[in-house]
Amino acid sequence: MASLFDWDVAGSAVVALLWATVFLYGRFVFPHHGHLLSRSNVISFGAGMSVAYVFVHMMPELHDVRRSFVAAAGMELPFEGMGTYFLSLLGFLTFIALHQWRSRQRATAPHGQAMRMHVRGFAAYVWLMAYLLENSLHEKRASFALAAYGFAIAFHFLAVDTALHEEYGKAYGTGNRRLLAAMSVVGWAMGMVLTLPHFAVALLVAFVSGAIVMNSTVMELEKQPHPHLAPMLAGGLLYGMILIPLE
Repeated sequence: MASLFDWDVAGSAVVALLWATVFLYGRFVFPHHGHLLSRSNVISFGAGMSVAYVFVHMMPELHDVRRSFVAAAGMELPFEGMGTYFLSLLGFLTFIALHQWRSRQRATAPHGQAMRMHVRGFAAYVWLMAYLLENSLHEKRASFALAAYGFAIAFHFLAVDTALHEEYGKAYGTGNRRLLAAMSVVGWAMGMVLTLPHFAVALLVAFVSGAIVMNSTVMELEKQPHPHLAPMLAGGLLYGMILIPLE
């Protein structure tokens, strides 16, 4: 268990609270249209940041995931741990399946039931991202790297919140936002007290990388009636250039 007075713990706690705040109050920060910092431009910029984070940071980290998994297994593994890449694909496909299931349920199931299942899927997603704040492949994460990760995923969660609101309108409401915000704090807190074996953390990182790719490209962009290419390109290129020196 990490010390409550550790500066690294304090930093991860701030990030978890930032994510919770995004769900609770993010919708009030940016105007919806008619401004450079309109919600659609910010979401497109954030989509570029999220994708850049995956391609520049998380994909190279999958090599560490593979090595960590092989070392922690303590035995010779078939294909030398290539299954970690397959788990990343599984994360991608899991959220594609959720996306397709939601589309079918929208036409056949009661509106409230479809929304509850959709929100619960993202609640698990938020919980997992927050849990990994205190359980990464590295014992210590540089403060700037943690801040870069925190802001990228904050924009990502702003897009998730916006997409859910656009999908379900007022029915999405405060209660579901509070659930997603709570999952950010609960995930971080569980990361403080529940430490998984290193190989299990490696597998979770692999799964999350695939899930972020899917949600950043499909959910964040598809939901906008007029995707904004320039902000997305700016977010991806600028953030990618910031991340390269950190790797």
